[in-house]
Amino acid sequence: MINLGLSLYSKGISPDKACTKVSAGLLSLVCDCAVSVRVLELHPFKFFLQLKLCSRSGMFARLNVKLRPALRQAQLSWRHRTQIRGRSDTSATFHLHQDCLELSYGGTPMRFNYVWLRDHCRSAASYSSNTHQRNVDTGSIELSIRPDRTTVEDGHLVLTWPDGHVSKYSLSWLAENSYEVKKQSAVQPRILWNSDIYKKADMPSAKYNKFMSSDDELKKFLQHYLQYGIAFVDDVPATVEATEEVTKRVSLIRETTYGRMWCFTSDFSRGDSAYSQLALDRHTDTSYFQEPCGIQVFHCLKHEGSGGRTLLVDGFYAAEKLRQKSPENFELLATVPIRHEYIEETEGHRNHITGIGPVLNVYPWNNEVYLMRYNNYDRGVLNTVPHDTVQRWYVAHRELTAELRRPENELWVKLTPGKVIFVDNWRVLHGRESFTGLRQICGCYLTRDDIINTARCLGLQALS
Repeated sequence: MINLGLSLYSKGISPDKACTKVSAGLLSLVCDCAVSVRVLELHPFKFFLQLKLCSRSGMFARLNVKLRPALRQAQLSWRHRTQIRGRSDTSATFHLHQDCLELSYGGTPMRFNYVWLRDHCRSAASYSSNTHQRNVDTGSIELSIRPDRTTVEDGHLVLTWPDGHVSKYSLSWLAENSYEVKKQSAVQPRILWNSDIYKKADMPSAKYNKFMSSDDELKKFLQHYLQYGIAFVDDVPATVEATEEVTKRVSLIRETTYGRMWCFTSDFSRGDSAYSQLALDRHTDTSYFQEPCGIQVFHCLKHEGSGGRTLLVDGFYAAEKLRQKSPENFELLATVPIRHEYIEETEGHRNHITGIGPVLNVYPWNNEVYLMRYNNYDRGVLNTVPHDTVQRWYVAHRELTAELRRPENELWVKLTPGKVIFVDNWRVLHGRESFTGLRQICGCYLTRDDIINTARCLGLQALS
């Protein structure tokens, strides 16, 4: 059965007469169908008709071809607002609009642009299943393209284009890739935490030997990391070489101005407060990079003294609290670009690096936070904010800072030789308390893309 809705302009004709003309016109050209027409709405100069066509021989394809001539024969003025709903699969219905196809599947209405549908055709001529790359030339697709034929068959949407090309899409694939579904779904499922939540989760650390030899152990480790933004490996030999090996099991090492693997004490050998015994407030690293480093690795090789506990805070947990309490301040921190800067002039090292971006970075389609730049040490001159926004920005920043500094949000960990921690530098802020004595830390940065790649290849949902 086909349902059609037509917006018709009267031009002096009555609704009853219009029904008679439409029925007669359709029956004369589409003789294998039963046709019923009734008026649904009346307006001063137009009325809306509902047409039901029941095909006696199932000739659905012929209806779309013959519909327009039938309406022309009925001598009615109509706009291109015709909606055709076909039901050839009990789980899906579709409407053809002037600019898109509307598909209802699994209880969710979804709209697909016609150019998008042609561009995303998965036929062998349009897409290589071997390389997973597009073959169709997007620049050659007519921007006014519309399918000549539309059906739903065996769980697939099937479109025939004006040049005869046939595109076939799995309904589940369309649903998975529709904007309507994506805007309601998290790109990366996470468990947001404060200290109490994390401690109650009682997440186990991976064990070095098993971690290095078992993909199942690696998968569990990555699952914990993706959910919480931190993960530990215990019983690692307290050497730079062993630390490098355990990090390479997860991702590629990202070499920076600090080198590939770094090992430092409180000797002020670099122009950074990390090379001291001072306490460090919570922060994210390399906020002055255009793309901050994705993962940070720490391993305390030696500590002959007291203090020096590591502070960890889930920045996304604090950001969501801010969103709930002050959505306008959340929005401000997610839109105003801020400059961060690293200037180093020490013996053997000269650097001047800048990066610009908002404190909170969100995906525009679902407003999910995926990156936080929070580093009060490295924030540069605030000269990217207009005068009438400066005070509001400071208020918003203060409210976020208050959330980050709540004692219940602080997780304190004592790093000891053999315990390696992996920290999501886009999400989890780290700091430390002051310490005494000799403290030697080694570590590195890892490329975010590659740790996510490893997780995907192990079958985990890891998209950001």
